Amino acid sequence: MTDMVATIRRVCLGLPEVSERLSHGTPTWFVRGKRSFASVWPDGHHQDDFPHLWCAAPPGSAAELVAANPEVYFRPPYVGHRGWVGVRLDTGVDETELAEVIEDGYRAVAPRPLVARLDTAATQD
Repeated sequence: MTDMVATIRRVCLGLPEVSERLSHGTPTWFVRGKRSFASVWPDGHHQDDFPHLWCAAPPGSAAELVAANPEVYFRPPYVGHRGWVGVRLDTGVDETELAEVIEDGYRAVAPRPLVARLDTAATQD
C-alpha cells in the first residue's frame, strides 16, 4: 500500500456524510460528525507499535476476522470489547479488502437512510 492514510481517507470520505477530524491525536472518521467508525494509527499506538486501523464492525465479524487471519486482524484496546476490529497495515493487506472492512464499519454505525443511500449508489455504478 503506497500511502495507507491517503487510501483510508479516500475510502472513508467517499461514504455518505462522513467527516474527518483528529481524535486522540490521530485521523478519525465520523458519520454526520458524531459517531466514529474508523481511526488510523500510522505509527502505532501503545503496545501495538505497527501501523494499523481500528474500525467498527458488524456483530460477530471482528471475532471471525481475527480467527481467520490473526496475522492481519486483532482486537484493539479500548474499542475491541465493543466489536471493533484492528487491521495491521504492515502485512500487505489488499486495498480492496481494507475498503470492504471500512465500508462494513460504516454500515455498523451509520443510520439506515445513509446505508440505503450507499446501497443505491452501489447499484447505480
